[in-house]
Amino acid sequence: LFAIFAFATCGGYSGGLRLSVDCANKSESDLSIDIAFAYPFRLHQVNFDAPTCEGKRREKLSLIGDFSSSAEFFVTIAVFSFLYSLAATVVYIFFQNKYRENNRGPLIDFIVTVVFSFLWLVSSSAWAKGLSDVKIATDPDEVLLLMSACKQQSNKCLPVRSPVMSSLNTSVVFGFLNFILWAGNIWFVFKETGWHSSGQRHPPDTMEKQSSSYNQGGYNQDSYGPTGGYNQPGSYGQVGEYGQSQSYGQSGPTSFANQI
Repeated sequence: LFAIFAFATCGGYSGGLRLSVDCANKSESDLSIDIAFAYPFRLHQVNFDAPTCEGKRREKLSLIGDFSSSAEFFVTIAVFSFLYSLAATVVYIFFQNKYRENNRGPLIDFIVTVVFSFLWLVSSSAWAKGLSDVKIATDPDEVLLLMSACKQQSNKCLPVRSPVMSSLNTSVVFGFLNFILWAGNIWFVFKETGWHSSGQRHPPDTMEKQSSSYNQGGYNQDSYGPTGGYNQPGSYGQVGEYGQSQSYGQSGPTSFANQI
């Protein structure tokens, strides 16, 4: 939807301006000079006739500038972005298994998303500069300077209507919104790739290795059993310990009596 709004507001634009030239000789005046222009803004091809205020002779003039490259680049990126979004939506819904097969789909999707994010930034910036130049080239005050009749103080040249650029301003806004949208989608597409999955699996594997080594050489080992620890069942019951003649239970009282 954002891509549609971007190329529709730019590619479907048509506008115009109106000028007035009031000559000293009123019969030679032209109070309604209409100049129309449209996408792709090849203004040097926009011609119009203006009075010279020297008899009935008129001069043929044209606007200045060719801004088609930035405008067409912007619209092209918007159209291809719309087509890719439409195709990706179909794949997400109907071909999810093939999309995840061998991790090839998410990787391609990630690369394309990064490329479109970069292209949106470049095209929107270029079109913003191009639109600024279009506004200057179609400014009625600037166009009046092209007329020879307006260079004579006896004649009055006035702008009647300026071109409306609101839709073109909207196209620039949608261009940068598309950049933000696609740049934000980079993270969500990256989560579908194997790079993100491998990065998530690494810490649990490390912890598992640490826990296994801890169980092997730590408290769960039989170190306290065979080596005479607390878990050995015969620590107090063996004959060689407290149960022999040195113990208090068998020979302790006899040896004490002999000493007395």
